[in-house]
Amino acid sequence: MAPSRNGMILNPHFHKDWQRRVRTWFNQPARKLRRRKARQAKARRIAPRPVAGPLRPAVRCPTIRYHSRVRAGRGFSLEELKAAGINRKVARTIGIAVDPRRRNRSTESLQSNVQRLKEYRSKLILFPRKASAPKKGDSNEEELKMATQLTGPIMPIKNVYKKEKAHVITEDEKKFKAFASLRMARANARLFGIRAKRAKEAAEQDVEKKK
Repeated sequence: MAPSRNGMILNPHFHKDWQRRVRTWFNQPARKLRRRKARQAKARRIAPRPVAGPLRPAVRCPTIRYHSRVRAGRGFSLEELKAAGINRKVARTIGIAVDPRRRNRSTESLQSNVQRLKEYRSKLILFPRKASAPKKGDSNEEELKMATQLTGPIMPIKNVYKKEKAHVITEDEKKFKAFASLRMARANARLFGIRAKRAKEAAEQDVEKKK
């Protein structure tokens, strides 16, 4: 296309050796095969342990946007391990991930993860270090014969969504103002400390006046 009117004279750089700088991905099918072979080799190496790795806790995603979803976390907190009766050092040796930095903010998550640990412990087949001298807590010979390597995820976490049934809108629901309620709750949370301080000061003044 010819230049229009009194514009800048174009100076395109079309003499670069661009073919040398093109990035190709022809090795992807071979890489796919290599990754698959590596996974199989790892599964053979760690057998009869589960392929997916250690057991992870069920945690909620951060922020208001995602906190309705439950996913696998990094590791179980020390409080959860203590409640389940599992030693923090022993936990890593029997396929349980431990995260000492994690804190339990709610009783529900603590109880659900403790239950998860107890269920895992009941299903676990624990091989003795020495077959000739099994210790307390190790599985018996019949259970050891039944042991197979788990290929899928360990105790997969499922998100359960409860569907609301359709119903006639009540008068209370019509009068309810969601935005105003949220603003009021936020204001109450923000002003909680100063209100408590004022109430305390007022109570102290009343006591002084009575004297």
